[in-house]
Amino acid sequence: MQAGLSMAGFALGLAAWWWEGRDSRWLVGALVLLRPWPYTLLVIKPVNDKLKVADPIGAGAQTRALIERWGRLHAGRTALGVLATAIFFCAAMAR
Repeated sequence: MQAGLSMAGFALGLAAWWWEGRDSRWLVGALVLLRPWPYTLLVIKPVNDKLKVADPIGAGAQTRALIERWGRLHAGRTALGVLATAIFFCAAMAR
């Protein structure tokens, strides 16, 4: 679902950039919306893969550290979405 919403937001950001006088803020916001894709695949996915093979019964400090790391990484992905929203907001208010 997130990938689809990201693509829709990217397309709408490009459309706004085109129709709103090519204001670079719209384009930057659209590109920031795509940024979580490689971040997720290259940074978060390896942690997910390690967590998937972890034995829930024998979970210990290492598993807990992975979960905490996953939470911090996910917060980074959320921050990219917030940044894109802020950029779009600034672009809309500049009009």
